[in-house]
Amino acid sequence: MLPVRLARVKLKRGSPRSQLSILSLSASIFLSALLLLCAAAQPACRDPDVARGLGSVAHAADLDATIQYFGHNFFLITTRKGTRIVTDPLGPGWYPTPSVVADVVTVGKEQYNHNAVEIVQGRPLILRGLTQFGADWNKVSMSFKDTFIYNVPIHQNAESMEGIKGSAFVFDLRTLCIAHLGDLSQKLNEQQIKAIGKVDVALTPIGGSRTMGPGLAREVLTQLKPKIAIPMHYRDSTYLIREFTAGLKTQIMKTDTLAVGKETLPSSLEIRVLQHRGARGYE
Repeated sequence: MLPVRLARVKLKRGSPRSQLSILSLSASIFLSALLLLCAAAQPACRDPDVARGLGSVAHAADLDATIQYFGHNFFLITTRKGTRIVTDPLGPGWYPTPSVVADVVTVGKEQYNHNAVEIVQGRPLILRGLTQFGADWNKVSMSFKDTFIYNVPIHQNAESMEGIKGSAFVFDLRTLCIAHLGDLSQKLNEQQIKAIGKVDVALTPIGGSRTMGPGLAREVLTQLKPKIAIPMHYRDSTYLIREFTAGLKTQIMKTDTLAVGKETLPSSLEIRVLQHRGARGYE
């Protein structure tokens, strides 16, 4: 407000032409500041007409997140500021159960291989993508610490066009966009593509049967255009990995963890295959 008051004082002493110049200068300064503020508030994932409630961010050239894989659809995403996000925690009996602490847990499917929230330590906030024990979708759209989290309705196990309801979750880290596609089993429609937004990293099911198989998963990646895709939900099948990665630039990692930074993303799609504890080799 101070520059406006100073301009008013000068208006009393100057000529009409100088008054007009000062007004124009003040308006230009105000508009420039407003444009800079709006530009800083752009989200990582969603277009401005879709996104709501996101604050400004200073883009960083260093690490934005680490992504640790525990098998099936079970990941731990840790943001640069230390927020810990667990996705679809897997109940005991499939792979070694990790000792994992989280601030928030997302559940895309109400079955024990996706919703074993009791194994997660730290009294996390639980965000469920479905309600009424999986009968209907539950809308999630909220800021949590340094992350904006929202879900997108999908279908899984889709032998018919409808299939079973599920949820994909998207994590907007202000600089980086990570999409967990849940048990997606169909190509995305235009509404879903817009709702998910501009994906940097796609956690992608490739198992077939209850989810999309390798071929359909590749088609979905052409829809979303991520820079990195991490396969999940394939029961350590080397055949499925080979089908999914054929002809695509791929790194078979010797670890269960990937560090990701916006400035170090590849220029086009690359596959990163993470090896969780208890996994068989993929080479």
